[in-house]
Amino acid sequence: MEEVRVLVADDEKEIRELLRLYLERERYRVDLAADGEEALRRFGGQTYSLVLLDLMMPGLDGVEVCRRIRAVSNVPILMLTAKDQEIDKVLGLSMGADDYITKPFSIHEVMARVKAQLRRFRVLGSEADAGGGGSRDHAVLRFRNLTVDTRTYTVTKDGQEVNLTAKEFQLLKLFASHPHQVFTKTQLFRQVWDSEYLEDDNTVMVHIRKLRLKIEDDPSDPKRIQTVWGIGYKFAGEPHEA
Repeated sequence: MEEVRVLVADDEKEIRELLRLYLERERYRVDLAADGEEALRRFGGQTYSLVLLDLMMPGLDGVEVCRRIRAVSNVPILMLTAKDQEIDKVLGLSMGADDYITKPFSIHEVMARVKAQLRRFRVLGSEADAGGGGSRDHAVLRFRNLTVDTRTYTVTKDGQEVNLTAKEFQLLKLFASHPHQVFTKTQLFRQVWDSEYLEDDNTVMVHIRKLRLKIEDDPSDPKRIQTVWGIGYKFAGEPHEA
């Protein structure tokens, strides 16, 4: 079995130790960091399967740590925040976090979110080894100037590779695998975040906005990921054969 290694960055010792206890019960390897600088040092010297990152830490805060990690890696990032203001949630997601949990949290909810993130990331990473079938879900999807390779987890636009977060890729893969199908925000949340409960619209909306900035010719007038007012979103375009 492939080793799962998790980085936990939080300035509260009790929280670090609680998370370590429950993560190690799942036989995950766990490294701890008490501040943003230590988190980046550890991340630079190790390969991680997931990062649990506190928003408010001394020195470099979680948003900046998230931004720096996301610049070099698509590892799933789960934000922990004591704040419940919408702007803090949006800011974390905008920097590339895949999900967030507000403190005080249920440790069982944290573990459920961790497992969901790892499961999604493993599926995406294992598609290169998936055999047969010829299903569009395990293929290279081509749409004019956009290519989505679900086997190598890469996206190119006009021949240039586009750096997407794990959640952005999952969204794009879902859309591109079902062109012209309309998805509600709740359906997207269930499919990509592996959860039945949509806390608010921001989680989906922020990721859609970030994805449009990366794949649309004109994000202010999106042609690929289109809004279906009052319902949700759909992906426009016909796939091309290789």
